[in-house]
Amino acid sequence: MSTIEASVFQCALLGWYDVHARALPWRVPPGSQARPDPYRIWLSEIMLQQTVVATVKDYFYKFTTRWPTVEALAQAPEEDVFAAWAGLGYYARARNLVACARQVVARGGFPDTEEELRTLPGIGPYTAAAVASIAFGRPSVVVDGNVERVMARLFAVETPMPDAKRDLARHAASLTPVHRPGDHAQALMDLGATICRPTSALCLACPVRPFCKAAGHSPERLPRKRKKAPKPERVGTAWWLTHGPDVLLVTRPAKGLLGGMRALPASDFLTTPPSAAIPPAAADWTQLPRPVSHIFTHFRLTLIVMAADISGSPRPDGLWHSVTDIENAGLPTLFAKAARLAMATKWSTK
Repeated sequence: MSTIEASVFQCALLGWYDVHARALPWRVPPGSQARPDPYRIWLSEIMLQQTVVATVKDYFYKFTTRWPTVEALAQAPEEDVFAAWAGLGYYARARNLVACARQVVARGGFPDTEEELRTLPGIGPYTAAAVASIAFGRPSVVVDGNVERVMARLFAVETPMPDAKRDLARHAASLTPVHRPGDHAQALMDLGATICRPTSALCLACPVRPFCKAAGHSPERLPRKRKKAPKPERVGTAWWLTHGPDVLLVTRPAKGLLGGMRALPASDFLTTPPSAAIPPAAADWTQLPRPVSHIFTHFRLTLIVMAADISGSPRPDGLWHSVTDIENAGLPTLFAKAARLAMATKWSTK
């Protein structure tokens, strides 16, 4: 696009956004005199990584009610933040969330440039650009999945993903304005989420249709994607051990998969069944009739669940939690599935 065309594109997009912007709890509406809160923008962007808006809204409300400022979050015990994060997935984000909040408070506030933001824990190129643009009005190039889809169709980019990422970012940069860059970035996100959708794109309602090279030419085929290789398969064992009304939980090691999260005792997750997995206590264990299936970023897991009750024996030391309150224990999704399976299955000690 020429400079003049880019200017007309920006005006058309922002005019549409002024009327049709999504109402999101972390967003300052277009035309508002209020300034975006860097804490809320940062928190929402961390939550939105690999997670859909509909899921994030409830978590965002709970977090900002409990920890309304970055100072409050910085003072929070890590285990409380981990428990509140349970269910959002990608749990390294929760560890970095606390570390980042503490660094921000130590330096006296959020930095306002991409370069400085990227020095903070858990903030990569996309998040740094989004916070710099939306919270501080920097003309940063913000490219998420929605923006990539819009760019692929606007410029009819035939290169498959992920090889096309560099070209898509270059096209996005050519359209990024100095005036209202944060609104421009959010407008592109909204356009991709509500109009330029992965399927059933609403091309006739698109405010920038005249600029789109894919309009009328099956835009849903773009961006092109290579066929993904199947995920490796792993297996593991988890133990549901009850004593009276309580169940035994553990805190997983700080580093590694689901690090720092509360969980059921479990074996390592291996490519072959863990033949020598050691249970948390001597008991008459019953294998539940079906396993739990869960998909992680890099592999699929089949989790065998073993159950036992030791109410007639002394209770070992450990982290015991009420079975009836297990939904509030802060278990990550994998172990929440295993807990629900154990509670829904009729089993008894042999």
